[in-house]
Amino acid sequence: MITRVRRFLIQYSRHQTGTASYLTVVQEAELGLNLDISHEKARLNEILAEISETEYTAGRPVLSCLVKVEGSKGQGDNFYKLCERLGMGPWRELKQNPDFLQELRTTCRDFWRNDDNFAQFG
Repeated sequence: MITRVRRFLIQYSRHQTGTASYLTVVQEAELGLNLDISHEKARLNEILAEISETEYTAGRPVLSCLVKVEGSKGQGDNFYKLCERLGMGPWRELKQNPDFLQELRTTCRDFWRNDDNFAQFG
């Protein structure tokens, strides 16, 4: 599952603009999760967090910044709490910073659209 989600998000960052919904991730990565069931939605959150932690620890951008929580303007609190755990700053401040999320998304797209990065890490 993790490999399929990571691969989808890398391809999404290379070829798409905007954000992907949870439902799009589930469908495109063929996860078979039902997002109406709380523990299955929580499983997707865990997968996204694990991918982002692994990527960030390896010096690459946080891929889950491309996944938008349905019905919100950007990310849910769990995303910002993940960023805090990764050492990016206090989560409430990150959430209030209007540039933070956009900068993460730009950095992510720039990194993965670089063919050398894609060839080496993709």
